[in-house]
Amino acid sequence: MLDSIYNFILIPWLITALITFVVLFTITAPYGKFSNSGWGFLINYRLGWFIQEIISPLSFSYFFLTGIAEKNYVSWILFFIWVLHYINRSIIFPLRISNGSKIPIPIIMSAIFFNIINGFINGFYIGNFAFFDTEYVYSIKFILGFLIFMIGLIINIYSDEILIKIKNKDIGYQIPEGGLYKYISCPNYFGEIIEWIGFAIISWSFPGLLFAIWTMANLIPRAKSNHNWYKEKFKNKYPENKKAIFPFIY
Repeated sequence: MLDSIYNFILIPWLITALITFVVLFTITAPYGKFSNSGWGFLINYRLGWFIQEIISPLSFSYFFLTGIAEKNYVSWILFFIWVLHYINRSIIFPLRISNGSKIPIPIIMSAIFFNIINGFINGFYIGNFAFFDTEYVYSIKFILGFLIFMIGLIINIYSDEILIKIKNKDIGYQIPEGGLYKYISCPNYFGEIIEWIGFAIISWSFPGLLFAIWTMANLIPRAKSNHNWYKEKFKNKYPENKKAIFPFIY
C-alpha cells in the first residue's frame, strides 16, 4: 500500500510545489516578523517551531528504518545528514533564540503536513529502493553532492548565528552584517537551498530533487519578502546593491 501511495504522490507533490512558489509571491507566510493573528490563534514561536520541524526527522527516520532495502554506509550518511540537520533546526535553533515571537497554529499544521510528506518520500525511497555500491563514495555524484551540502550547511549555520546574536540582544531589528549578508538579505535561506541541492545530488533521486525544489519554492519568495521589508524598514540605509537570496543575481 505504501508503494502505491509513494508512486502516486510524487508528481502531484511537484505540481503543488510549483503552485506554492507562485502563491507565496503574493501571500507572505505569517511567521517571524510577518506574524499576525489574522491567520489564527498564535502560540509561542519556539514551541511551534519545535513541533512543526521535529516531524521531519521522525517521518524520515521511520520510513527509512522500516524499509526493506539493505542499508550500507552511504544510506546511513544520507540518514544522518537529514536527521542532524533537523536536530539543529528543530531543537538547537529554537533553544538559542529569544522567546518573544508568535506563530499561527494553521502555519504549524501546514508545516507538519509538508514535513510528513517530504520525510516520507525521501525516507521511503532511501529505505526501500536506493542502492549504493561500495564504490559510490568515490563517485563524482557523492563527492560533489557532499561538498555542496557542507558548503550550504556552513553558510546556513553561520548566517543564522548572526541573526541569533542580533535577536538575543533585544534591541529590535537591525541590518545584519558579516558573511554573505554583504551581498544578499537572506544567506541563511541561500545556504539551506544549497544544502538540499547537495543532498539531491548525493541521493540522485526524484524525492531528493523534489525536496530541493520545495525548499526553493518556500524560501525564494520568503527571501524576497524579507528583502523588501528590510528596504522599507531601513530606507536610505539599506545597501542598494544587495540582492534577496542569490548573490549578484536575484
